[in-house]
Amino acid sequence: MSLQEKLDAFKEVFKKQAPEGAFEAFARSSQELADSGQAERSVKVGEKAPDFALQDSDGNEVVLKELLAKGPVILTFYRGVWCPYCNIELQALEEVAEEIKARGATLVAISMQGPGESRKSQRDNKLSFPILTDQGGELANKLGIRWTLQSYVIEFHKMFKVELPTIHRDGEWNLPMPARYVIDTDGTIAYAEVNPDYTRRPEPSDLFPVLDKLSQSTVA
Repeated sequence: MSLQEKLDAFKEVFKKQAPEGAFEAFARSSQELADSGQAERSVKVGEKAPDFALQDSDGNEVVLKELLAKGPVILTFYRGVWCPYCNIELQALEEVAEEIKARGATLVAISMQGPGESRKSQRDNKLSFPILTDQGGELANKLGIRWTLQSYVIEFHKMFKVELPTIHRDGEWNLPMPARYVIDTDGTIAYAEVNPDYTRRPEPSDLFPVLDKLSQSTVA
């Protein structure tokens, strides 16, 4: 079963079990975000990725330039440990983590949640790759993927006890759009997939042709 098939299956279950109005509110929120055109305005392939120095779940600083010195870097932005769609995606990425490593690339996940929540994500999903904290969504904002939730959908997050201002420790109702990037060793973005619909994610195998092409250009 593909990643998207797993996501679609969960979506159908949630649609049947969700409290009244919840599914419609989340769908409306995603559609309004799509209609805003923000995803199309985000940083694109061929542009330089913003530098970063972020902490992992153990408090260690992870610097993009240091990662790029070893090879290409894959960044996957996700919403948080509370998001089942994100957890399904993280598990799918873990399934190909060794293949990514074999191609000389480094995989890291990034969210706005704190180290405690990141450790839970790693533990629950049995991840071999690190989760970095983007405090306040500053890196997401530089990439153009941070957005502010609408008031009507905030109420449903509260219903599910997803208090983002507390989880993110910034007092704001912001999230990153789910996004995945491949960054070449010179800092150029070689692949970018941003989707305002959090129920849709690219297949992990989509990364392989990109990494193979980068490897061939390095050899050449």
